[in-house]
Amino acid sequence: MDTARPDHFPNSTYEIAEIAKALSHPARVMILMTLAKRGECICGDLVMDLPLAQSTVSQHLKALKEVGLIRGTIDGPRSKYCVDWKIFEAYFGKLSQWGQDMIRTQTNQSC
Repeated sequence: MDTARPDHFPNSTYEIAEIAKALSHPARVMILMTLAKRGECICGDLVMDLPLAQSTVSQHLKALKEVGLIRGTIDGPRSKYCVDWKIFEAYFGKLSQWGQDMIRTQTNQSC
């Protein structure tokens, strides 16, 4: 199989893929939902809510933080996390636009 070179794709495709990758695990979706509901919380609180080890929750938090969907601030010995709503809205605007573009370009043919 040929490996596609990165410069063959528009930047927008990387942004959509980045969003999809960040949301590709149900734990990450639940973390975002929990943070949205609570406003902010520490990793230990998330561990109590999820059926995952602390180290696993930390890995998922890291993945969400790397793409900017959440922010973490140090509060003494703990880190508090919250949804970065500005980034969240921007990403989902792009995702929504991509979905609308896909629907507009569809054909009436079924596969």
